[in-house]
Amino acid sequence: MGTRPSVSTTLRRCAATIAAGGLAVGMLVSLGGPAIAAPPPTLSQVQARLSQLNTQAEKLDQRYDQVQQELTSASQRLRLVNRETARYLARFKSMRTQIARIATIAYENGNMTSVAALLTSGDAQQVLNQSSILLELSSDNSAEMSEFITAARQLSGAQQAALRARQAIVALRNNLLSQRKSLTKQSAQQKALLAQLTPAQQQTVGPGGGGGGGGGTTTYKGPTSTQADKAVEFAYAQLGKPYVYGASGPDSYDCSGLTMASWAFAGISIPRTSYEQWDALPHVPMSQIQPGDILVFNGAGHVGIYVGHGELIDAPHTGLDVEKIPLSGWYAQTLDGAVRP
Repeated sequence: MGTRPSVSTTLRRCAATIAAGGLAVGMLVSLGGPAIAAPPPTLSQVQARLSQLNTQAEKLDQRYDQVQQELTSASQRLRLVNRETARYLARFKSMRTQIARIATIAYENGNMTSVAALLTSGDAQQVLNQSSILLELSSDNSAEMSEFITAARQLSGAQQAALRARQAIVALRNNLLSQRKSLTKQSAQQKALLAQLTPAQQQTVGPGGGGGGGGGTTTYKGPTSTQADKAVEFAYAQLGKPYVYGASGPDSYDCSGLTMASWAFAGISIPRTSYEQWDALPHVPMSQIQPGDILVFNGAGHVGIYVGHGELIDAPHTGLDVEKIPLSGWYAQTLDGAVRP
C-alpha cells in the first residue's frame, strides 16, 4: 500500500480536488488512526454532478437575462422620468416667478410675514408641506396659488420617481454582478468536469456536442420565403459564434438570445428568456414540428431552433460555440416540447 499520507497532506489534496472539479472528496477516518482519501469519483458520479451543474447554470443564465431586461426597463423608465422632471421643473420655476410677484404685493400691503421664503422656495416638497398657508395668503390669488401647488406636486412626484428608478438600477446592477460571479464559478466547475469526459459522454449530461458548427451542411441553402425560413437562415449564419451568457448577438449568444435574435431577423418579436418563450408562445405537437420552431428542454431552462431533418441549431453553454446538432442524447432525454412564434 506504500507510505500513508499525513492528515494535513490529505486535507490539502482534498481542498485542491474540490477547487479543481467541484466534487466533494470523502475521507475515511478510523478512531485514533490516519485519514485515508477515498477513491476518485466514478464516471456516473462525474456525469451526475455535471448534469446538476448544467441545470443550475441554465437557471442562472436565464435569470441573468431577466435581470438584464429589468435593468433595461429601469434605465428607459429613468430617461422618461428625467424628461418629465425637467418639464415639471421648468413649469415650477415659471410659476415661482409669478408667485414672487404676489409675494411682493403681499409684503407691500403688510400681509407678508414668515411665508416670504416659502413663496420663492425652490424646494417643491417644502411648498407642498406648507400649501395651506399659501392658499390662505390671498383669495384674489387662489388660482395662481393652486396652480403653483399643482406644479410643486408634479415636480415632487417626478423627482421621487427618478430617485426610485436610480435606486432600482443600482440594485439591479449589483444583482447582475452577483449573477455573473455565480455563473463564472459554475462555468469553471463545468469545464473541469467536462475535461474528464469524452465527447460522447458529454452529450449525455448537457446541451452541445462540442463539434463547433456541427456535422453535415453548415451553410443554409433552403427557402427564404416565410418568416420561419428567415429565422432558420439567420440561425445558420450564427454557427461557430461563441456562447456567452446574457448575449443576444451579433457576435455571441446564449440559448434564448439566439432564438430571439433569429425570429427578430424574421420580423417577429418574442420574449427574451427560455421560460418566457415556453410560457408565451403557442405550443406545437412534436409530430407537427417545422423548421423555425423553438425546441424547449430541461424544464424550459434551455431552447434551440429546429432546422429540420431531426437537427437543431443551439448555443449550448460556456466553452462551446453555436452549433448544429442532432436531436438526440441530452436533447432527446430532456425535451419538453416545441413552440412556434
